[in-house]
Amino acid sequence: MSASTDGKPIAAALRRAHSAADVEYAAGHKNMLQLIELRWIAVIGQVTTIAAAILVFGVQLPLVQMLEVLACLIAFNVASHLRWHEHRPVNNNELFLALLVDVASLTIQLYLSGGTTNPFAFLYLLQVILSAVLLEAWSTWTIVGITLACLAGLSIFAQPLPLPFDHARGIASLYVQGMLICFVLNAALLVVFISRISTTLRVKAAQLADLRQRAAEEEHIVRMGLLASGAAHELGTPLATVSVILGDWKRMPEFKRSPELLEELNEMQTQLKRCKSIVTSILLSAGETRGESAVRTTIRSFLDELVDEWQDSRPVRDFAYDNHIEDDLPVAFDSALKQMIDNVLDNALEASPDWVSLEAGVDDGTLTLTVRDRGPGFAPSMLAQFGKPYQSSKGRPGGGLGLFLAVSVARTLGGFVAATNRPEGGAEVRLTLPLSAIALDKKPDHVQH
Repeated sequence: MSASTDGKPIAAALRRAHSAADVEYAAGHKNMLQLIELRWIAVIGQVTTIAAAILVFGVQLPLVQMLEVLACLIAFNVASHLRWHEHRPVNNNELFLALLVDVASLTIQLYLSGGTTNPFAFLYLLQVILSAVLLEAWSTWTIVGITLACLAGLSIFAQPLPLPFDHARGIASLYVQGMLICFVLNAALLVVFISRISTTLRVKAAQLADLRQRAAEEEHIVRMGLLASGAAHELGTPLATVSVILGDWKRMPEFKRSPELLEELNEMQTQLKRCKSIVTSILLSAGETRGESAVRTTIRSFLDELVDEWQDSRPVRDFAYDNHIEDDLPVAFDSALKQMIDNVLDNALEASPDWVSLEAGVDDGTLTLTVRDRGPGFAPSMLAQFGKPYQSSKGRPGGGLGLFLAVSVARTLGGFVAATNRPEGGAEVRLTLPLSAIALDKKPDHVQH
């Protein structure tokens, strides 16, 4: 096995690790935006509360100092918005720092407005609950310890609010009213933001599950590739031997005198060449080219040659090929792409030996290949599991791998494969690929004929 083949599992593992990290960072970015929005709500709430306490209830507060704290909080939130409005990765430490700033701001405001005698001291619970949802365990417990220390410090050093101790008045008590307002704020903010954060976490979990599924499928493909490459090595010698024997037979007088035997020998040699071509494609995909150079061609030529080769080597009775591509763009010939299209056509041929069609077109930088047949179509269970390995109605070992490989190759190239049943009967498989995945620069020396 060549070095390029040995490195593929490692490269695939690195891609999966980066993808998982991207999912984590994307979820952290959304959570950071939620904290920024919550901080703006806190700013508005503090301004409203300070104004109501001074103007409505006549409570004496150090207005200048409290406004200075608010100005610092606004400046920090503006800076946070400028840093995080673009899609940047956010890790646990950065979320932890953001929550610490919120805890510090709340602590200073409470210190200036009565400490633990201020009913809004219960807003610490909001910070603790948010940290439990957003942060790792060590960060959450650190927030718990810090808020507990802040409450203890406020109870020792902060000056109480000059409010009458009139809890017996019930709802008429100013402290009870403040506590009820604090409860409503806590409850409303928690319901809104925890719901949003939970949605983000569910999306992250679904994306990670999809990545795990793709990792399992890629591992399956790697195992099949190793087996196929090994089998191709082993088949090289016997195929060469058979080719020599067939050449000798054609020169023998017994075969020369029999046109029927010569025709069969020619057919055997044709099929042998096809076997050699398949072996070459396998080794080319594995990075062992047997001396052939990679082919650079144009999209129309690539599809036309693929169709001619497929039609000549398959017993198809009626094959409809419509190529609607107007701009003949230069592309890099990809054996995996060729095998993917062949697999889809082979599946259509098995389902519908009398008629198969292939339609090609390009729209807005996207290559679309549509394969149709007049067979029985896909069963609902197969459509639900389309592209999964071993999902087949053929009932033989290894069935279903063709479409599985087609889906995997298309996804690797940034495209997708969709399957439907036609209303008039039969199935339709649509392959969609971005041309950027296979296109070359439009330079004359890039195209070899």
